[in-house]
Formats: sequence, structure tokens, C-alpha cells
Amino acid sequence: MIALDEAYVDAAAPNADAGKNGRGLVVKKKFNKFNLSPDGDLLFGECQGSGKLPYQCSADFARPDQPTYRCSCPSRQFPCKHCLGLMYAFAQKKPFPTAPVPPDLQAKREKLQGRVEKKAEEATKPKQVNVAALAKKVKTQLDGIDTLEKLTHDMVRVGIGNMNAKLAGQMEQQAKRLGDVYLPGARAALFGYTQLFADDEGKFATGGSATKSEKVYTEALDQLGRLHAIIKQGRAYLTKQLEDPNLSVPTDTAIAAWLGHAWQLTELKAAGLVEPDAELVQLAFNSHFDPARQEFIDTGIWMALGNGRIRVTQTLRPLKAAKHIKSEDSFFAVAQIKELCVYPGSVNPRIRWDGLTQRPLDPKDLQTVRNHGRADFAAAVKDVKAALKAPLADRTPIFALNFKTLGKVGDEYVIEDAKGERLVLTDAGMAEEPPSCAMLPLLPKATFAGQTLIARFRHDLDTRQLRVKPLSVVTADAVIRLTL
Repeated sequence: MIALDEAYVDAAAPNADAGKNGRGLVVKKKFNKFNLSPDGDLLFGECQGSGKLPYQCSADFARPDQPTYRCSCPSRQFPCKHCLGLMYAFAQKKPFPTAPVPPDLQAKREKLQGRVEKKAEEATKPKQVNVAALAKKVKTQLDGIDTLEKLTHDMVRVGIGNMNAKLAGQMEQQAKRLGDVYLPGARAALFGYTQLFADDEGKFATGGSATKSEKVYTEALDQLGRLHAIIKQGRAYLTKQLEDPNLSVPTDTAIAAWLGHAWQLTELKAAGLVEPDAELVQLAFNSHFDPARQEFIDTGIWMALGNGRIRVTQTLRPLKAAKHIKSEDSFFAVAQIKELCVYPGSVNPRIRWDGLTQRPLDPKDLQTVRNHGRADFAAAVKDVKAALKAPLADRTPIFALNFKTLGKVGDEYVIEDAKGERLVLTDAGMAEEPPSCAMLPLLPKATFAGQTLIARFRHDLDTRQLRVKPLSVVTADAVIRLTL
């Protein structure tokens, strides 16, 4: 039997307008018919549109983790507002009498089932690799590493103090060719340096004299160090791949992502980077525009209930194609995933999956999240410092911290553990997420003691201090998000 609530339908909507319009169809009683298939897996009905004949819409849950939406309307959105309205009506407990599935719809279901079975059969077959073409690509990437090294040396010779917007813009133009040699990740890393000398919109001044203040110098040195690590590790990684007769992609390092390798789910599964039957709770969500990459990045922060590990999802929407790619959104239920694919990485690796089912988030799940929190701040700090030693490590790892108290010391908010160890809260240096410290005074008093903070660590390179940005507070009753 299909289990739907309105939150599920909200999440399925391709955008807010589609969800609003779907609800409106139910309110305006535009549906002529609601039906449920005898097997209980298919919702289908008729919705009156602008034409003479009603639209035939359906929501097929034969694969509950990957539902199929069909409609005779001309919309290119999936699900369209008619399918959404159908699901809203079911979630609102409207009568759905059982009825035989129309023959044309049944034929489509059988055809889809055949495609699914064929795909599953093909997935078991060994993947054929064009070794010659792949070897040519790897050699091209190695040539690209040489180009990246030359550009990096040019930037070092110019010097950070002499770098200005005009020079940074010129170097960025030269760096664009890295995308033509299959190194988009390396190009983005170089842009991370040049963008330090751009304005807040990622644009360079035309006068050639505009520079940012010395506050970017420390960050610039760190970025140059990263570029050096990408060159060194990238060259070693590609050389190792080229020496392999099968040219297989190493999975024991995250350098592939830095170079721009687009991992396929089949690759991750073949490498054994899979966790079966995972249950995830989203603890925070954020969407921002990255001027260096010219992409919108939708980031979800999730905890696996089974092991307490915090991972991230990322949907990358290039500026030029953003309207054609569905944006992600906040998720408030428990995501149940048969095969959770985990990218190579360290503290908070990226995750992906084929499909999911969901169930309501209950207090037991929240308690599980809290139980996975780190109660010893000193031990957590030690782990963060160990992770940050790697040149290409994530500079802002995320941990769940169980604090005894949260309050102000002077002008700064701090959290304190049971041993009296303190961490200072800050928004500094993390502009990709909305400020959250200003939200703290709005929280109920009960949240200032004995709760779990989902926190993003940041090492301030100038003061050499570790500080944390609050993302959400997990109480016994709710996940209070601070970065919406």
C-alpha cells in the first residue's frame, strides 16, 4: 500500500510553483476521478485542464524508491502539477476507489518493467572499457597538469602582494583551457585563488589597480599550497592510472574529485563503496552560487542513523543550465536507501543514491542522532586537526557536538562540554552559508543546555584558532535549522 504525506509530495515537486499549483487543483476540485489499482501501487485519475478532454495522470509506486509519473498534459515537468495534485489528494485522504488499470497505462507499466529488468541484467555484465581512448584522455590530463603547474608558478613569481584584479582576470582566462583537457576540478581550484582578487560577484575590475586588502594574503597562501598539492598528487595519480593495464580509477584517494572525475554510481558500487540499507536524517541544507565554478551548489548535510557518520550531498547546477536541472531542497523525513554510495574522502565524504523511500522522523531517531554526538570537545578538536593536516582536506569539516551549555562570553557565543572545554561560535570565513549566530538569541531557552549542535569547524589561518559555525540544534523533539 502506498504511504504518502504532504511533506513527501512537497519534496517531489520540481519547484515551489508546481507544488502550489498541484494543491490548487485539489482545492478547486478540478479532478473528475481518483482511482487506486488493485495491487495498491498505482494512483491514477482524470484532471480537467484548459482543453475539452481531461488529462490522464498517474503516480506509479511499483518501485517505491523510484516512482514513475505519467500525464497526458504537455508539461515537461516531472511530476507535473496534475500528478502532484493526484498525490496531494491521496495524502489528504480523499476517496480513491479501487478500479482496473486502463489498458494503455498497463502496457506502459509492463514496458517499464521490461526496461528495468534489462538494465539490471546489463549491470551484471562486465563493463567494456575503450583502453586506447582512456589512455589518450589520461595523457591529455597529464599535459593539463603541466599547464596548471606553469600557471601556478606564474602566480608565485608575480607574488601575492603584486597580484591585482587585472592580472587575476588574465590568469583566469588562461586557466579556462583546463576544462578542455578534462580537468574541471583543477580549474575550479585555480579559480579559488584568482577569485580572492575579484569582487563579491566574482567579477574583476577593469582599471587594473583594484586589489583586496591584506586580509586575503593568508588565504591566498593556503590556496597556493592546495594547487601545489593538486599538481603533485594529481600527476602521481594519473601516472599510476596510466601504468595500470586496465586504467582503472584508484578509489583510495579523493584526488580524482579534485581533478574533476565524475564518479558514476556503477563505479562506486564496483569498488565496494556502498553501504546497504542505510537510513539518513538531513541535519542542514543550503544552496549558494559559487562564482569561481559558475555553478549553483545545493548541499545537504546528513547523518547515517546506523553509524552516526555525517556525509554531504551536492547537486551542481551550472549557471547556463540551471533551469533544466531540478534543485534540491530541505528534507524532513528519514530517507531509507537500499544502496548508499559513498565517494572516496575523509571526514564528510559526498554520498549519492539511485532512489529512496521515506518514513516520518520520530523522537527515537532524534535520540539516535544525539547519541552519536561528540561529548568530548578536546577529542573532537584533535580529530579535526589531524584531518586538516592533509593539504587537500576539507577545510570546514562537520561534527555533531553534545554541549552542556551554550551562552555568551563577552561579545561571542561559546559552547561548553561537561569537562569545561569551550569552542567559540562564528560566521567568519564561511560566506557560502547564511549567517547563523544571529539566530541564536531567537532560540527557546531550553535549547541552551544539554543539546546537540551540528557544527562546521573552521581553522582561522590568521589567529590559528579553531572555531565552529552553528548549523542546527538537535533537541529531543526537533532539528532546529539555523541556515535556511
